Amino acid sequence: MGYRIAADAVVLLHAGYIAFVVFGLVAIVIGLALKKRWARNIWLRGIHVAMIGIVVLQSWLGVVCPLTTLEKSLRRRAGDANIYQTDFIEHWMHQLIFFDLPPWAFITAYSLFGLAVLATFVFFPPRWPARNPTSLSLSSTAVKD
Repeated sequence: MGYRIAADAVVLLHAGYIAFVVFGLVAIVIGLALKKRWARNIWLRGIHVAMIGIVVLQSWLGVVCPLTTLEKSLRRRAGDANIYQTDFIEHWMHQLIFFDLPPWAFITAYSLFGLAVLATFVFFPPRWPARNPTSLSLSSTAVKD
């Protein structure tokens, strides 16, 4: 039972990773259009570009996603005979994130999406948060001896 729960948790983590990459780009583009400061946050943008970069690199190298490998391993340990004939949540998460397409289709899709993320990174670069110089110095109203 513990392996099955762990495998379901990996599926949810995998779906969350995908959602952050896909919806993150949508949110960033909307945030940039609305001139929101968070849309240029260096940490958000850096993590976002790194996450899609990992996916693109894995696809180009022909590496199976480690989350997929982990999930399948956990399902085997749980005694699942057929890895993808399972419960409701797992079934629909798999329907949402796994497609039956040739490898070149995934490489192309990941690469194009990665280029879109990279384009927002280059044309609308992230910025370091501004430092407030007044908070670093002593206040002028400090008591003098």
